[in-house]
Amino acid sequence: MSGVQTQLAPLTFLPELRLHQAPATAGLWDGGYSSDRRPPFWAFAWPGGQALARYILDHPETVQGRTALDVACGSGVVALAAAHSHSSRVRAVDLDEDAIEAVAANAAANGVQVEGVVGDLADLTVSADVVLVGDGFYTQSIADRMTRLLLRGTADVYVGDPDREFLPKRLFTQVATYDVPVRPNLEGVSVKRTHVWRLNRRDRAVPGR
Repeated sequence: MSGVQTQLAPLTFLPELRLHQAPATAGLWDGGYSSDRRPPFWAFAWPGGQALARYILDHPETVQGRTALDVACGSGVVALAAAHSHSSRVRAVDLDEDAIEAVAANAAANGVQVEGVVGDLADLTVSADVVLVGDGFYTQSIADRMTRLLLRGTADVYVGDPDREFLPKRLFTQVATYDVPVRPNLEGVSVKRTHVWRLNRRDRAVPGR
């Protein structure tokens, strides 16, 4: 993973899973991470991904026996939860090659199968029963592209988002809320209220409701 220092440990909020993460004291731009490369977003467990992973682990029927696609996967924590919950096939897609390396390492550490793919939103084809997005609406431009992608398909779509402003909530129904422990040096707080949303599709029941 390009020399980025990580530690393998369980997450407080997701004790079922272990994840290679940056040390607890590291920030996104310090600890030797600043360079001409994109910052290692994958080295941190962001609240949207943690909340969505928790929802899947609590409601395995969301993905059980179904194909799942984790978009902008980062470390792959959502994909790991899907594989742990017996999805029939899990793919994890991210623009960052280091993220896909992290997905492979995390899948091996958790004894599950996840197919990591390097890809951009603009080129992505949605071919899964369930599409999962953890913390993928963090800028307006990314949110616009993500929304266009999600509306193209017919898959069930679940999003974890800690009110980062750019999620088009009018298109979604909230299905769960969690208080997720986070790193104060990243989020400015130690607990982040985070919601799980389901893209509105007519005549579909919401697991866990």
